[in-house]
Amino acid sequence: MELEVVLKWMELFNEKVQAEKVKLTELDTPIGDADHGNNMSRGMKAVMEGLETDQPETAADALKVVAKNLLSNVGGSAGPLYGSAILGLAKGVQNEAELAESMNDGLEAIKKRGKSTEGEKTMIDTWSPVVKALKEGTLTSNVIQDAVENTKDMKATKGRASYVGERSIGHIDPGAYSSGLLFEAFIEAGGIE
Repeated sequence: MELEVVLKWMELFNEKVQAEKVKLTELDTPIGDADHGNNMSRGMKAVMEGLETDQPETAADALKVVAKNLLSNVGGSAGPLYGSAILGLAKGVQNEAELAESMNDGLEAIKKRGKSTEGEKTMIDTWSPVVKALKEGTLTSNVIQDAVENTKDMKATKGRASYVGERSIGHIDPGAYSSGLLFEAFIEAGGIE
């Protein structure tokens, strides 16, 4: 992964998060604590400032700046989960792993940090199909949108949404949605040829 791709990716992700801030909060209101939009907005503003200030010279270094700023500026579980995911990705990039393997490192970091797996109505339910599609060379915007949409019919068994049990069914998971924005931005930034 090239530095220019990472910088463009984060620029586009920031634009999407800022544009969808209200929607992210609306998604988080019935099944969370109604702060995912504000948290992600604040975190991505800090990411953009950090990238400007730190002037990273490699893709891995840029991803580490992203992770550091998400960890320290995004509240709730999203900060540690996104931060862990991006650090996992940075490790793969630094080791010059294949893209799918690097993304898988990010996915595994989320699973480890969140003590969660597929089917529990979390951001993993977007990350996992994306990683699978990357491995198969079939990642498209439709794959991402389907993964996000599929969380609607799941019952949450992890995180804040698990507190509402059956009432979580019928709502898209906010972390899955913001992860969808992340991967849409990745495609638009030229992350895959």
